[in-house]
Amino acid sequence: MKNQKLMYYKKGILAVMLLLFAFATTKVHAQATNADAATAQITAAMDSSAAEWNKGDLESFMNLYDPSATMMMPSGPVGLDAIRALYVNKYFNGKMPKQNLRYSDMKVRLLGDNYALLTGAFTLYGNNLPDRSGRYSLVMIHTKYGWKILHDHSG
Repeated sequence: MKNQKLMYYKKGILAVMLLLFAFATTKVHAQATNADAATAQITAAMDSSAAEWNKGDLESFMNLYDPSATMMMPSGPVGLDAIRALYVNKYFNGKMPKQNLRYSDMKVRLLGDNYALLTGAFTLYGNNLPDRSGRYSLVMIHTKYGWKILHDHSG
């Protein structure tokens, strides 16, 4: 009788362990699927914003920024109006950009369900000017309008 109880006990523990393993692998798979979806959405949004830049549509490019977005400047973080002014004054000649923009080496790291860290490189090229490139890190937020830039640290 004692051996039979021990056998049922061991089977019960095994069943619980199998259930926990199944739950854990399902959760890991769901997290990987969420990360894959977020990466695809964020990189598509970045590529779309670069296309808008290259067409000279600064307002559509700026739509990637959340209304509460900030950008790190030498003097500290600034808001959306200062970000727009920077682009207008430094990177555009009237309605067209001085150079085309492309992003590369994009890597997304989820920071919970609605936040992500995006790192990568940018290159400004063309118009008989030397290429200019740098690295960036962006804190992204998932909103009802899709992934948006919450904080921009480009250099």
